[in-house]
Amino acid sequence: MRDQEPGVSTPIFEGRGLVKHYGSIHAVDGIDIAVGHGEIVAIVGDNGAGKSTLIKMLSGAIQPDRGEIRVEGVVHKLKGPNDARSMGIEALYQDLALLPNLDVTTNLFLGREEVCGGVLRPFGFMARRRMRHDAVERLDALQIRIPRLWGTPVSSLSGGQRQSVAIARALVWASKVVILDEPTAALGVAQARAVLELSQRIRDTGTSVVIISHILPHVLELADRVVVVRHGRKAADLAAHEVTQDRLIALIVGSEEGDGYAAAPALGEQGEDEVPGVAFGRAAAADLGEG
Repeated sequence: MRDQEPGVSTPIFEGRGLVKHYGSIHAVDGIDIAVGHGEIVAIVGDNGAGKSTLIKMLSGAIQPDRGEIRVEGVVHKLKGPNDARSMGIEALYQDLALLPNLDVTTNLFLGREEVCGGVLRPFGFMARRRMRHDAVERLDALQIRIPRLWGTPVSSLSGGQRQSVAIARALVWASKVVILDEPTAALGVAQARAVLELSQRIRDTGTSVVIISHILPHVLELADRVVVVRHGRKAADLAAHEVTQDRLIALIVGSEEGDGYAAAPALGEQGEDEVPGVAFGRAAAADLGEG
C-alpha cells in the first residue's frame, strides 16, 4: 500500500498511530513519528515515558496493538527484527545483544555469517578470513577504531569498547535507518564524542538516525529534530535549532504542554518503575553539571 511515490517529500521511515498496551498500562498511546532522508531525530522523555517501547515497535522487536510502519511510503508489517534488517533498518538496544564468548568480527557478522564457496559451501564452513577482511574494511569506512577484531572474546573488552562494538554492528549494516537507544550511556567523554561524530558522518552519507538520549546537550548538538514523549504520547515535535535545553526539560516534565498534547492517565512503560520527574531531575542535574 502506497499513498504517494517515494521522493524528497516522503519520509524514509515513519510510524503512524502506534499503540502498545500492557494490560492497563498504556506504554505507547497513538504516537506518530516520521524520519526524513539523512535526518537525525532524537527521542527524549522521562523514565517510563514510552521511548524504548516506541523504538522496539519501529524496529520490529515488538508488535504494535494498532498503527502502522511505513518505509519510503509503503506500509510494512514487521514480524520481527529480521524484517526490519532486510529493509536496511538496524537497532541498538540498551542490552547490546553481544555474545561475550565470541570475538569482535564474529559479533559483527552475527546472523550474517559469510560461508566458503565451492565444494565447501554445502557444509556451511564460515569464511573467517573474508569476514575479517570485510570487518576491517567496513569499520575503516566508518572511521571506527576497535582493537583486537579477532581471537579475543568480547568479554575481555572494557564496557566502553563493548558498547562501541554494538554501535559499530548497527551502523555497519544500516542502509536506510539506524536506531540507537542511549548509545553513549556507558561511555566516557572521549568515546561519547566519537559516537556523536560518527552519527553525524552516518547522516552525511544519507542514512537516517533515530536516537534516544537523556543527555540534552548531546541531543541539541546532534539532532535535526527532537520528539518529546510523555506518558506514552507525543508531547512535542520540534526543530532542534528552535528549542532550548530549558524548554525541553519543561516539555519532558510537563510544566509546558506541546502542540496537540492531551493529558492521559497512562502509567508508563513496562519495565521502568521510577517515579516520573524524579529520575529525570537527577539526570538533568548531572548533565547540566557536565556541560
